[in-house]
Amino acid sequence: MARPGSGLLVPVNGLGYPPQNLARVVVWEWMNEHGRWRPYSAAVCHHIENVLKGDARGTVVLGQVDAQLAPYIIDLQSMHQFRQDTGTMRPVQRNFYEPSSAPGKGVVWEWENDNGSWTPYDMEICVTIQNAYEKQHPWLDLTSLGFCYLIDFNSMCQTNRQSQRKRRLRRRMDLAYPLIMGSIPKSQSWPVGASSGQPCSCQQCILVNSTRAASNAILASQRRKHYGGTAGNPGATGTLTAVRQSNTFAGTSLWSPTSASSGPNNNNISMGGGHAKAEQVLLPLSSANFPCSPVMPTLSAAHGHHALTINGQNNLNRPGTQRISMSTARGAIPTGVPALPVKNLTGSGPVHPALAGLPVCLTRAPKPILHPPPINKSDMKPVPGINGMRRKTKKKHLRRGKNPEDVVRRYTEKIKMMPDEDCTICMERLVMASGYEGILQHKGIKPELVGKLGKCGHMYHLLCLVAMYNNGNKDGSLQCPTCKTIYGEKTGTQPPGKMEYHVIPHCLPGYPDSKSIRIVYDIPAGIQTNEHPNPGKKFSARGFPRHCYLPDNDKGRKVLKLLIMAWDRRLIFTIGTSSTTGESDTVVWNEIHHKTEFGSNLTGHGYPDHKYLDNVLTELSAQGVGEDNLKD
Repeated sequence: MARPGSGLLVPVNGLGYPPQNLARVVVWEWMNEHGRWRPYSAAVCHHIENVLKGDARGTVVLGQVDAQLAPYIIDLQSMHQFRQDTGTMRPVQRNFYEPSSAPGKGVVWEWENDNGSWTPYDMEICVTIQNAYEKQHPWLDLTSLGFCYLIDFNSMCQTNRQSQRKRRLRRRMDLAYPLIMGSIPKSQSWPVGASSGQPCSCQQCILVNSTRAASNAILASQRRKHYGGTAGNPGATGTLTAVRQSNTFAGTSLWSPTSASSGPNNNNISMGGGHAKAEQVLLPLSSANFPCSPVMPTLSAAHGHHALTINGQNNLNRPGTQRISMSTARGAIPTGVPALPVKNLTGSGPVHPALAGLPVCLTRAPKPILHPPPINKSDMKPVPGINGMRRKTKKKHLRRGKNPEDVVRRYTEKIKMMPDEDCTICMERLVMASGYEGILQHKGIKPELVGKLGKCGHMYHLLCLVAMYNNGNKDGSLQCPTCKTIYGEKTGTQPPGKMEYHVIPHCLPGYPDSKSIRIVYDIPAGIQTNEHPNPGKKFSARGFPRHCYLPDNDKGRKVLKLLIMAWDRRLIFTIGTSSTTGESDTVVWNEIHHKTEFGSNLTGHGYPDHKYLDNVLTELSAQGVGEDNLKD
């Protein structure tokens, strides 16, 4: 079978660019350990595109849009994703699809994994499935795409043709991926120009450039080990071996040719690019790439006699690499460029990025400032206006005795004249019987009865509302599936633990006139109960105790009161699959963001962030914990 609607990769200068005056949907993807390209979510892709418009060679902090991706950043110049806490690096790519395809419509196809959660298909497979679905094909064979699976649209199942194992699949609507029109301006390659000074140590340069340095150093060290040679010894004589350097964002060479001649002791570069005659150019490093003042050191004549050959300029393919052959009588490290120890992927130890010829502002990679200076116990004070300094939750059983019919009737009113529209739970018309007829039976509720929710006015089959309640936490509350309005008091499935909070005598960045509130969550590992995904199975609790911070001002105290209420309702954490580590059956955050960096904001989980308090109030309100719940 052909691959309808597959992505269009246009490898121009390291990034794909659509033809002029042609609309395309952009999907950013990362390569997993199996060599498969996995799509970022639509919200993350919108964020990357916004950063790309402002700085085509910048760095994207993924934690700013998705809290579960807090450890990850993307270096747009090297086209790599970098995980800051482990140093893991993965290639990324920018792919294009038709506006009428699945990502353009916001359609996501997912399969149910062994943990009971849903995993999205690779984007090209998602596009193919959606295309077959729209053409009303009864089934789809994925063999032509390299997968021995058969998709059955009638039963909404995926069958392994070898083992005959079946998995459920589903189709859901999400945010549409970003749409672009026409051509995109090409970013410039590394600028060339004389400059001098010391390496910049500002946080912006540190984050951008040390990440890029780590990326290129790791890639170069891997190739160096493969080809062998003396590149690891800066003082050795002989020939430096050929290494591969990750291509720049624009896909052109890391250095641009200039019309300058070289003295006997200057650095010489010859660039082939398919031409028979090479040019000799002067190779100084420039600071024009960096957002601060000129800071890059220049390679001077004192560094010896260098000759560099770059073949096939513009012959790169995303996420390709460019071969650089370096010959020198003596390899030298430029002065003023400190070593950046990088734990490379082969485990062979630190690598000096200067040996890979990196024209970057090399400083040590920044580390988040997670905790305040040491504090004596006597300096920890109660939060003004809040009683106590600790909350505990013990093992809470599900609230039994809540009859589903009684709960549904409490928040709905019957209607006699049904509108000619769909019930968004069963997708049957309201004038018809509920789709759960014959599947679910309750004495007091007939399949054709329709009710209207009191606050929001949305209408559903009463039997559908009963089915939705039975699949939830059964805590006596209902949540409208259309507008998310909560009826009653919503509770979660947070495991037992404790929450502590107190004032510490240090201020957060952006709040110089206020002390800080420190919240400490501690949840031990345990056994899942009937309310969790896998009852009877052990669950892990990584990273506890977790420390979080708020400013000690009026709004910060208001947020703390609501967080305490959310804790009591077991809404702060839940048990699921970690999006950062992929570990299943572990304690994870439950859609209420916290600030876990005390003195920095490298991951997007720190300060200054003047919108955070308003944002977390909105998130709490979405969980049914609003300001109207606070007592005067």
